[in-house]
Amino acid sequence: MEFFDNALLGLTTALSLQNLGYAFVGCLLGTLIGVLPGLGPLATISMLLPLTYALDPTAALIMLAGIYYGAQYGGSTTAILVNLPGESSAVVTALDGYQMARQGRAGVALATAAISSFIAGTFATIFIMALARPLAQVAFSFGPGEYLAMMVLGLILATVLSNARLIESIAMVLVGILLSTVGLDSVTADERFTFGVMKLFDGLDFVVMAMAVFGFAEIVKNLGEGDEGPKGTAKISRLMPNREELAEMTPPATRGTILGSFLGILPGGGAALASFASYAMEKRLSKRPQNFGKGEIAGVAGPEAANNAASQTSFIPLLTLGIPSNAVMALMVGAMMIHDITPGPKVMESNPALIWGLIASMWIGNVILVILNLPLVGVWVKLLSVPYRLLYPAIVILCCIGAWSLKNDSYEVMMCAVMLVAGYLIVQIGLPPAPLLMGFILGPMMEENLRRVLQLSRGDVMAVFSSPISISFYLLAAGAIVAMALPSLRDSRDVLEE
Repeated sequence: MEFFDNALLGLTTALSLQNLGYAFVGCLLGTLIGVLPGLGPLATISMLLPLTYALDPTAALIMLAGIYYGAQYGGSTTAILVNLPGESSAVVTALDGYQMARQGRAGVALATAAISSFIAGTFATIFIMALARPLAQVAFSFGPGEYLAMMVLGLILATVLSNARLIESIAMVLVGILLSTVGLDSVTADERFTFGVMKLFDGLDFVVMAMAVFGFAEIVKNLGEGDEGPKGTAKISRLMPNREELAEMTPPATRGTILGSFLGILPGGGAALASFASYAMEKRLSKRPQNFGKGEIAGVAGPEAANNAASQTSFIPLLTLGIPSNAVMALMVGAMMIHDITPGPKVMESNPALIWGLIASMWIGNVILVILNLPLVGVWVKLLSVPYRLLYPAIVILCCIGAWSLKNDSYEVMMCAVMLVAGYLIVQIGLPPAPLLMGFILGPMMEENLRRVLQLSRGDVMAVFSSPISISFYLLAAGAIVAMALPSLRDSRDVLEE
């Protein structure tokens, strides 16, 4: 009964005129940036964070969430029609989707992607509603020691499951944690890494850092790579799949939905990992594995369902535990903090309309995305003809205005420029920027919980290992590091033996 009460509260909140409008805006922007390669949801959300200051918290989160899962929809459109994935999660979709388009089945491929994504989105919404309350109740039993251990585990899993090398990822996490300590100590008011600059007493602004490292740096990098236009658009004849094709796509879409729903919860999992894992699973289970990469409908249905389910269930750790599972969720934490909302189980009690409204808006957003994507396919493909050298400068100007509007101070724009240089160097060197943001977001929370543990234990450092739950989390983190490091150690040993 409580499930239906929460669902009704969520739908009532999400269907208000204001929230419905922002859900539409988020889905529209998500589709747009999903279609355009190089401008992903991470960069877009980071650049739009300043605008959320003026919005109602629920409307702001609904819009940002729509951008995230909307990008997964949009990325598949150009992947299928022009073999140009707009999102990393759509790379797998291009393998069979583009081949279907070349065979004159572009409409069927697009409909398969849309239907699979809608099925996954509907299941993921129910999945989140079912798990949110029980997980929040578990989180209420956690003390500062358990929260600290859980944050350490989350950071480690996020670095282990990322594509970057382990040492580089951990190093970037530590840099992010160090940057989060800049400013006055919250307890003693001592200066930390301010170098006597009064503007740094309040610390580094999260919005400025996110815009510079993920927005500006990515734009500068893409400008350096030059324009890449469409490779020839496939013609769309029949749009809807027939009965035989529907029967063929349903099992992989179902499997992809279930797989993506669970992978989305894992720190560092995300939509890209889910789509690749689903493709590998479908190829292994198929009676015709040799047909994958040649226009197999299961190669579109499974990954599309998986990436959309994962993009939505990645909200579960954020909403119930206050722990971001990936870099986009870290930005969502920042958006909540902008409105003085501390993410975690207490929000579910203090502001239930926000949580359940956000969850319900995901299903409404999926309906909007189906309506947006299929009829407007031609419009999205034409956007690829816009030269990036014209598009990106306009975005940069808008972002500079957004940075200035944070405090009506040119200092924020100058900090953006400084961090842009740092972010560009990070990207050019090949270091992963996402762990840096995760460390920057979780750093203050980890420091606060560590302080509480030390205060309760009268300064005993070993108190962080006093709880069985904490020990379990630390052992899992250590096991993840060892599992990731073993292949590298074996390779090094083989080289030495040779």
